[in-house]
Amino acid sequence: MTEIILAFPADAPPLSVIAAAKIGGVSLKLDSSLPTGSKPSFQFPSGVKLDGTNVLLRYLGRVAIVPHFYGQDPLESGQIDQWLEYASIFSSGSEFESACSYVDGYLLLRTFVVGTGLSIADIAIWSGLAGSGQRWESLRKSKKYQNLVRWFNSIVTEYDVLNEVTATYVGKRGLGKVTASKTKEREQIVNQSSSMNGEVTEKGKGGSRPEVDLPDAKIGEVCLRFAPEPSGYLHIGHSKAALMNQYFAQKYQGRFIVRFDDTNPAKESNEFVENLLKDIETLGIKYEKVTYTSDYFPQLMEMAEKLILKGKAYVDDTPREQMQKERMDGVESKCRSNSPEKNTELWKEMIAGSERGLQCCLRGKLDMQDPNKSLRDPVYYRCNPVPHHRIGSKYKIYPTYDFACPFVDSIEGITHALRSSEYHDRNAQYYRILEDMGLRKVQIYEFSRLNMVYTLLSKRKLLWFVQNGKVDGWDDPRFPTVQGIVRRGLKIEALIQFILEQGASKNLNLMEWDKLWTINKKIIDPVCPRHTAVLDEGRVLLTLTDGPEKPFVRIIPKHKKFEGAGLKATTYTKRIWIDNVDAASVSVNEEITLMDWGNAIVKDIIRDQDGNVVELRGVLHLEGSVKTTKLKLTWLPETDELVNLSLVEYDYLITKKKLEEGEDFLDVLNPCTKKETAALGDSNMRNLKCGEIIQLERKGYFRCDVPFLRSSKPIVLIAIPDGRQQTTLR
Repeated sequence: MTEIILAFPADAPPLSVIAAAKIGGVSLKLDSSLPTGSKPSFQFPSGVKLDGTNVLLRYLGRVAIVPHFYGQDPLESGQIDQWLEYASIFSSGSEFESACSYVDGYLLLRTFVVGTGLSIADIAIWSGLAGSGQRWESLRKSKKYQNLVRWFNSIVTEYDVLNEVTATYVGKRGLGKVTASKTKEREQIVNQSSSMNGEVTEKGKGGSRPEVDLPDAKIGEVCLRFAPEPSGYLHIGHSKAALMNQYFAQKYQGRFIVRFDDTNPAKESNEFVENLLKDIETLGIKYEKVTYTSDYFPQLMEMAEKLILKGKAYVDDTPREQMQKERMDGVESKCRSNSPEKNTELWKEMIAGSERGLQCCLRGKLDMQDPNKSLRDPVYYRCNPVPHHRIGSKYKIYPTYDFACPFVDSIEGITHALRSSEYHDRNAQYYRILEDMGLRKVQIYEFSRLNMVYTLLSKRKLLWFVQNGKVDGWDDPRFPTVQGIVRRGLKIEALIQFILEQGASKNLNLMEWDKLWTINKKIIDPVCPRHTAVLDEGRVLLTLTDGPEKPFVRIIPKHKKFEGAGLKATTYTKRIWIDNVDAASVSVNEEITLMDWGNAIVKDIIRDQDGNVVELRGVLHLEGSVKTTKLKLTWLPETDELVNLSLVEYDYLITKKKLEEGEDFLDVLNPCTKKETAALGDSNMRNLKCGEIIQLERKGYFRCDVPFLRSSKPIVLIAIPDGRQQTTLR
């Protein structure tokens, strides 16, 4: 198989290019035979060449799977260009420490060099540091450049492949000639970081992975399709299939089609088509065009008629339950020996949707004795008088997926059909139907279905929750749909990273949601604004007797380490609200820390007849040390500017990690899946926008679902899991 070749001198491997390719999921074949002093280059199968480290990085930034690898807008791309130029200063020995000092200051309030995610600018700076070998390692162990070390450690922890690159190409003295023992590894295809490439280590990331190829694939000739049925919204399982198709299309510089498998009008609608396209766009999927199986209905009917005349298909009026039993038992239908003339007559009745036709279906004449039951004369066409969402009542018959899929795949030029391994037993059927049709063969490539604990992915089962009012709709935060998990606060970057880490393995996996939410936390925590809330129930007033007689306001950062989060106004008053649980934990004469203010000493605790704390009195002790206090409390001023909040938590829809074969999901429904808690929030939350993610100090992360409209209507904040074990709602 021909690959893009990265050529470079053996004594000057381009660390940044190799690392960016690994992280970005771009396949390269490495050639270290260029003479010393030569620029690294990409050599494409077409004969085109690109030269120079920064040129290669920009190319990788544009084609990588990683979102916004080359910036999310022209301004960020321009900033990245500046940093690519600046990164070369690290290779100048005398300038190394001055460059470290500059970048250290720059990173004081930043998590990434440009924007809110990893980019090729980060890779370029990392390369400059890592490439210096022991010189950087010595500085890294010291406390001289704390911000730079924090940034460096965070990205190498998140992207293990950076350590792999360093181990392979960097010695103690820095970049140099690759050792002979690493020649074989150097010549392997570089794509180990894109976890589409095979088995994932037990921890789900890092480690060297074998390259996975599509069988008989050729660069520039591969054509793939993602073919969802428009009978529901895109869910996390579909996302894996969509992203894998895009990954292989990019890898082989091929074509990628989105095709709607719209052959069952009773379940499908334009609403689902529109939302599937919306979800595909949300995932950042790039495709050549959108097609529909219904575009091929006339050709599919012609093919069915050809098979009837060739004796390779017959019309059967056996009742459905009896037909299913006969297939299980390998018993041939009484209609199997019908003549082509008789079958044609009944086929016309089916087309007309007559009473007689409605009793019939069209079956393929394959092999009723085959051990693989999918080959026991599968159904090709059924009658269905329900109007189709695209073409109305033109047809009364519709092809099955098993019949239509291989036909349309072949006609559309699909070279490889990606299917989850749950369809494995039907692969022989797919190939046999193509053979009977006399059409070009399509290669099937299998991957494992993505299964999540406590999660239903069947659209039929999800539809039950929608139709029975158990959820708010297909975008309900309890649903595994893309819209549902995004509404719950998941960043698409986290979903993509999680799915890519699962790889193209064919092993069946039951994945924990905690892993996905942990990835999400790493993305949102460095950038999301901080706000304050106090639970409404049992909240307690703390009166500071020496507090400000007249309230005053300070402007402070919403995030102490990320200036991009903006500023907020905090009001300081003599009387402040604190949470009931905090008030109950305070002792008389205890010194506490009021966050974003300073220390105070509690002098008096007032309780009701049941022993509940109803009021506290204390004095400020702002000169006190924060390090000496046990309790660091959030608080809100007693003002009319506070906003009402509704904090919403969600739980799994079912109580069992995995349903067994034949087990009814209705038997394991979770009786309590939603909990709403009233709270007060700081006045800055009036400016929250729908979809904005924040952290409520000491309470967790939340996504704004309903912003501020009026004082009487609470802001609705949905709790975002952070990867720690969720407690059952009560």
